Formats: sequence, C-alpha cells, structure tokens
Amino acid sequence: MKHKILWAVLLTLLGLFVPTNAAVNLRGSDAKKGSEALKDILHYISEGWDSLTRSMTTCNEVLDPKERERSVLYLPAQFSVPPEVQTLEKNCEIRVEHLPQKITQLGEIDAAEIDPPGLLYLEHPYVVPGGRFNEMYGWDSYFIIRGLLREGKFDRARGIVENFFFEIEHYGGVLNANRTYYLSRSQPPFLTSMILDLYEAVKSRGQDDRAWLEYAYPFAFKSYESWMRPQHLAGTTGLSRYFDFGEGPVPEMADSPGYYREVARYFLAHPKEADSFLIHVKNADHSTDQMGPTFSFHHHKPEDRRAHGKNGAVHVRLSRDFYKGDRSMRESGFDVSFRFGPFGAATHHFAGVDLNSLLYKEERDLERISKLLNRPQESEQWRERAEKRREAINRCLWDEDRGLYLDYNFETGRRSTYVYASMFYPLWVGLASAGQAAAVERNLKRLEQPGGLAMSETRSGTQWDYPHGWAPVQLLAVEGLRRYGFNADADRISTKFLTTVLENFRRDKTIHEKYDVVSRSSVTHVAEGYKQNVIGFGWTNGVFLELLAALPEPTRGKLKGM
Repeated sequence: MKHKILWAVLLTLLGLFVPTNAAVNLRGSDAKKGSEALKDILHYISEGWDSLTRSMTTCNEVLDPKERERSVLYLPAQFSVPPEVQTLEKNCEIRVEHLPQKITQLGEIDAAEIDPPGLLYLEHPYVVPGGRFNEMYGWDSYFIIRGLLREGKFDRARGIVENFFFEIEHYGGVLNANRTYYLSRSQPPFLTSMILDLYEAVKSRGQDDRAWLEYAYPFAFKSYESWMRPQHLAGTTGLSRYFDFGEGPVPEMADSPGYYREVARYFLAHPKEADSFLIHVKNADHSTDQMGPTFSFHHHKPEDRRAHGKNGAVHVRLSRDFYKGDRSMRESGFDVSFRFGPFGAATHHFAGVDLNSLLYKEERDLERISKLLNRPQESEQWRERAEKRREAINRCLWDEDRGLYLDYNFETGRRSTYVYASMFYPLWVGLASAGQAAAVERNLKRLEQPGGLAMSETRSGTQWDYPHGWAPVQLLAVEGLRRYGFNADADRISTKFLTTVLENFRRDKTIHEKYDVVSRSSVTHVAEGYKQNVIGFGWTNGVFLELLAALPEPTRGKLKGM
C-alpha cells in the first residue's frame, strides 16, 4: 500500500495522475518531499560530474580498481612523455611504459601480449561511468556528453570528444575503453553524434566553430571506415556486424572466474543450442580449436555414467567460435544478453539493427558535415551510402509481418525472432518510414513495463535482458518516438523511468547503471555476467537530465518544483 501511495504521489507531481483520496491527503507533505528529492537528485548529478572526472594528473585517478598489482600507464609508441606524466610517475605507485609499436587500426597489435595490461594515456580529462568502470568508455561517453552539454560544461565535453580523436590517431580507433586489453575492439558508433551535438551546442551560444568541425571531420571519417573493413562486414548483405579482433577469453572477466564455466554448463545442458560453441574433449585432444580452459562436470544418472565413464565425468571446452562471439558481443555494448544466441555466442554471425542504424546516422551526419564544410561531392557520396544502407536494412532487418526491426543472421540467411529494444534505433536515426514507425509503436506494449522499457521479453538471467531497463535505450526510444510524433508514448515512458530513478534515489541517495523496470527497483538479480549494479552513474545522470528537459510544460515544471 505504501508503495502504491508513493507511486501516486510521484505521478501527481508529474501532472499525469488524478489522485485518489489517499494521494490527496498526502499531497502537501509528500509532494514537498518529492520536490526536495528532485532538487537533491539534480544537485547529485551536477556535483557528480566532478567526482566522476578523471585525468592523467592525479594518482588515484589512474589506478585500476580491478587490478591488484602496481598500475601501468601506457603511452603511444614514440610519444614524448608529457611533463604531467613524468610527475605522475615520480609521485605515484605507477609505471609509465610505451606501447611496443605504432598502431593505425584496431587489431593491429595482439593486446594479450601487452603484459601487464594497463591504462592508455589520453590528453584531456574525461568522465567515467562510475564504480569499477574507471575508464573512458565508447558509447557511455555519448550519453555523458549529452548531460554535460545540458549543464553547459562545453569544455569537458569537448575534451572527451578530442580524446576519441587521440584514440583514433594513436590507438587505431574509438576504443571500448582506454585500457590495453580493449585494443582489439570498439563500441557502438556514436562519434559523429558527439561531434554534431557539441557543434550545435556551441553554435547555440553564438559561435559557429566550423574550423573545429574541419578538424573533427577526418577523425570521424577514419572511425566510420573501421566499420567498413572486411572483418566488420556482414557477408554480402551490404551491412556491418560487431567483431572483436582478439581471441580467447576476455581479460575483464577475470574477476568473474566462474562465468565461462557456467556458460559451458548451460551448453552442456542445452545441446540443441550448443551449435559450434562447445567442444567435447577426449584424452590427448590436440584440436586446433583449443583455447581457454577445459571444464569438467560430473553426472550421476546411470545413463551418464554409461556414456562418460564410471563417475559420469565429461570434459568440455568452449570453442574458438564461441569466444569470437563473446568478444564481439562486448563490442555491441549489450554484454551480456541472449539476443544473439545464448550468452551472445553468435554475435559475429549477425547484422545488428542497432549497429546498422547508427552507421546510417553516421553516413547522414557525415553528409551534413560535408555540406557545412562546402564539400558537395563528398556530401553526395555520403547520401548515396546512407540510401544503400537504408535499402539493405529494409531488405534484411525489417519484418513486415511482425512490424519489427529484427537482427539478421547472414550465415543462415534468416531473420531473428528475438524481440529487442534495438527496434527503436531506426526511429531515433530517422530511417524508418512513417508506416514502419507506426508498426514499431504498436509493438511498444511488448517491452513497456511500470518502470520504463525492458530490453527484451526474455528472462535469460543476464543484465541486458528482461526485466532490466537501461538509461541510454530509454532515451533513444523516447527521442525516436518523438521524432515520429508519438509524444504521448514518449512522455509516458519518460515519466515511468524518471520516477523509477527518483523513487530509488529517495531511498538510497545514489543513481545506478540499470534498473529492474518491472519492479521499479535498483535491486537487480543477475545470474550470469556482471552481477553488480554499479553506482555513479554517468549515462543515467545524463539521460535523467535529457528526459526531464524534454518533458512538456506544465509536466516538467511540476516535476522540477523549484
């Protein structure tokens, strides 16, 4: 009952609820508390940008909380040691090393051979997500930048964008994050969105900085081109796929040592889903597909003992194909979900809706930047590329019967049936027709929950599936719906997610990376993968500000209550 009354009061503040008598009776005191909580959360976010900012000048900001050994800071090969780094090495428990070779593209160096792993140098301060994530992340940074721009912190936002330019120039591309073991993969491409959002924000203050846009353009082009490399192409579809150039288990799962064992256990229990991902190991097995540990399981059923020996022991190993999919799934940012098969094992076999929508936007963004820089021929080339991608998306990823955008397995030639929140990306980037957008909107109910949008309909036990909702996807979905005129839906979903974040903030005085949108709680139950619900949290902070700002008056005014 208490939860229902609190929910009623929060909705009353938003002007979207006709209160019951109970809500009316509590309206004075609880509405005041709600208003104070909103002031508190906005203060928390505003102050949080400083506490989440890292630079290469302070000892505790370059330490890796995930590593027990002395931290190492790596500079690009043949890069002069900056004075602040010399001071850092002198005053802190940190070693400074140079990378063994110049890097021009991702995967050019075997990250596993850089021992010990360490932080990669960046020139400007940056904002980290929070908690164990003490690096500058690829797609997190876009939503962080949105928040920084909303609060007028233009210089910090520019520093982050230019750090990505530094990564492209010295580390081969936009990295998953600035650590050596991420030199084999990127993250979802938001760079042109960062560039144009910053450009427009500065322009709104009266400065049309086309010289900076000229400076940014070649970096954006090189970043885009990395997705056109043969390894990143989805067969002959004309689309792209996620692909990590590394091999074997990922180092960042070292603090979850049982993860791969549980994956192997799952495939052993679900042989029809194991496909090419599980290898049964025989004595003296010298398969060329050997990598990663061997796992032993003991069965006690009579039939298992007959099949596997006296004690029913079976020895298995995850395959090279599994580890490639596992790594590629992490490049997608949706780690971990069952969207691309169990534990994302088949990620590299799919042309993803999200990736290709974002690449379509990059092509349209580069078309626009070319126009602004008076390069009409290049602008036309980008327009043609975008149109070709739109045609390929409609051919491979659009399911007319279901009214959904779905991922496409280019190995089997079949479209997935896995309903996922990536279906809103084509609306956000504007490639959907009015009819396609309306069909997606009609499917909104499949993912909409009391606290916002769930990632999927499938309770897989992983963090990027039902019942979890994540701030960045809420924002992309809401803005996509607004783009096609579905403002009532956008307002409703914004309200659900904002009040979920606010309600939990009132209880624990912090903001989290994800929420259970079914129970409207920050208490999440993840069976496999990253089990923590980290606090901070960079992209939730930025999304909260953006969703709040987009709510129409008087709803927004009532929520602010200042």
